[in-house]
Amino acid sequence: MTATARKTLKPADDKPFDFNLDAVEDEIDLTPWRVHFGGRRWVFAHPQAIDVWEVVAEDEANGEGQITAMISTFKVALGEEQFAEFRKIPLPLRKLKQLFEAYQEYGGMEPGESEGSTAS
Repeated sequence: MTATARKTLKPADDKPFDFNLDAVEDEIDLTPWRVHFGGRRWVFAHPQAIDVWEVVAEDEANGEGQITAMISTFKVALGEEQFAEFRKIPLPLRKLKQLFEAYQEYGGMEPGESEGSTAS
């Protein structure tokens, strides 16, 4: 018996794809969310407009956990400049959770659903 080399079959790149993510269009209004806190106005990017890779990067840099995920989401939603100012105001945990749940509801997501998920 002689050993024969196996050829690895590569899928042809000219085949149609199963899902065209480039063609997906927003079906909801992605208007930013405005919040009054600490005597000023804060503008958060719409939850479903956030780049999930930015949130993942924040989570990876700061550790995992529910609070870290919420803070990472807000940091991305507010942007660096607003977040730096937002962070200066004491924020009790109970208010953080209420804020995050309201933000998720605003974005059309069920509380507890991650940004990478979509509401049905």
